Amino acid sequence: MAGQKEAGMDPIGGMTGATAAGGTPRRPAAGGFRVPEAAPPPAAVATPAVLLDGLLALQEAGDTGAADRRARQRGRDLLAALAALQRDLLAGIAPRLEGLAALAAELPAAADPALRAVLAALVLRARVELARVELARVELARSRHG
Repeated sequence: MAGQKEAGMDPIGGMTGATAAGGTPRRPAAGGFRVPEAAPPPAAVATPAVLLDGLLALQEAGDTGAADRRARQRGRDLLAALAALQRDLLAGIAPRLEGLAALAAELPAAADPALRAVLAALVLRARVELARVELARVELARSRHG
């Protein structure tokens, strides 16, 4: 600790007030932060219509959260199905398309606009991949018969 004093550092001595560089306590500046002496008057009692509106808003927010959770899960499922399609194509086996087609059949509902945009992009990608595989099958069938 003696080395700290020599280096210009004061040891921490517990919980005292803030001190200036010379070790004297600082005084708060005039007009600084102050706690009000009396508590503000309580808010007026809410009318039943206001309470009902608040409850409906809370319920709606809960519904949107559940919808977003379902939409996120649908997005994860779409990603998994797209990854499975990619693995099948790279392995040279006939891809399983039923699950991907079912997931891409409709856009899941989501309250969050960013989530909606991501899901729309995933559904579009899935539909493009389904169309590419179908086109490849048609071309293969045509080349065999043609």
